[in-house]
Amino acid sequence: MIGISKLYCGTVESSDALRYGCLSSKLPSHLLQFSKDKKPVVVWNVTRRCNLKCAHCYAQSQDIDYSDELTTNEGKELIDDLAEFGSPVILFSGGEPLMRHDLFELVRYARSKGIRAVISTNGTLIDSDMATTLKGIGLSYVGISLDGVKDTNDRFRGVRGAFNAALEGLQNCQKEGIKVGLRFTMNKENVADIPALFDLIDEMDIPRICFYHLVYSGRGSGLMDKDLSPEETRKTLDLIMDRTKQLHDKGKQVEVLTVDNHCDGPYVYLRLLEEDPERAEDVYQLLSMNKGNSSGIGIGCVSWDGSVHPDQFWRHYTLGNVKERKFSDIWTDTSDDLMAGLKNRKPLIISNADRCASCKWFDICNGNFRVRAEAVHNNVWADDPACYLTEEEIGYYEG
Repeated sequence: MIGISKLYCGTVESSDALRYGCLSSKLPSHLLQFSKDKKPVVVWNVTRRCNLKCAHCYAQSQDIDYSDELTTNEGKELIDDLAEFGSPVILFSGGEPLMRHDLFELVRYARSKGIRAVISTNGTLIDSDMATTLKGIGLSYVGISLDGVKDTNDRFRGVRGAFNAALEGLQNCQKEGIKVGLRFTMNKENVADIPALFDLIDEMDIPRICFYHLVYSGRGSGLMDKDLSPEETRKTLDLIMDRTKQLHDKGKQVEVLTVDNHCDGPYVYLRLLEEDPERAEDVYQLLSMNKGNSSGIGIGCVSWDGSVHPDQFWRHYTLGNVKERKFSDIWTDTSDDLMAGLKNRKPLIISNADRCASCKWFDICNGNFRVRAEAVHNNVWADDPACYLTEEEIGYYEG
């Protein structure tokens, strides 16, 4: 993820991370991306069941019972292992995590082991009683997914009234004093709603929003033709930077991030190089510490059935199962060719890609998203088709 507010608006300096030794066990949550040890943040899809029908769902969830989910005891064994391994955060996701009967027990258990717990939810099930419960179990953050305002969101979520229900859930969290933010997946059919989302953030004092680039996985594979073009992506990033700065100039320190496209980092740096060269140099150091895409390194995923994936979009590739081996053992086992490759991907990408192989930003992007490369080129190590930097910007002709 790329912190637009951190980088472009200067809310974080490289010295902030250095002060904690860049260790995930010591860094506060907003600086975890700059850790040097990259202990994995784990997305745990605790259930596949969901009450909505989202067009881009990587889990392809339905509102039905799934019989293969980890039991409560198996979940606690996973948490024990993650705590011992040093994973700093568990992101409880789904499906819709609030549809899992023992979610609160699992969150409390993770907190008792010293792991920060956050949830990713569609927000529609958070009534006032649910918000009170979420406050009591010690969640660090609640991320509510919206894919536009009003009808736009409801079309993507597949259920009428989902937008209003999600906003009500957000307000219930705010009343309980829970830190709550928004998650938005950008595409051609909802990008026009971004200004309205910034207006909503301003009006409702929402402290955080993550703008996700589309990843071609699960149902998202069918939306490739809805992805933004390079020109549209650049305009959208400029809009996000402009609106973020407007909020900060008003004294509203909203945390704004973009996720799942690491060429956003060089793009922010290049803009700052023209506007504020001194700030740009510190941003370059922060991007160097971030190290780009972290699939198989600093981000991992455990599915509802215990399958382990390099990230939540690799549903079609399983590294092992926590019912049979500990997550920590699976994560450190480089006998799997994909896992070994992700942990040392540069030689493989240089041998297979064109633009990536020539790119001067490789070390702060790390080849971007391998799932997109596989989806389009049928080659995990080919160029990420969603890179929108020009040949001049990446230094393509300099070699």
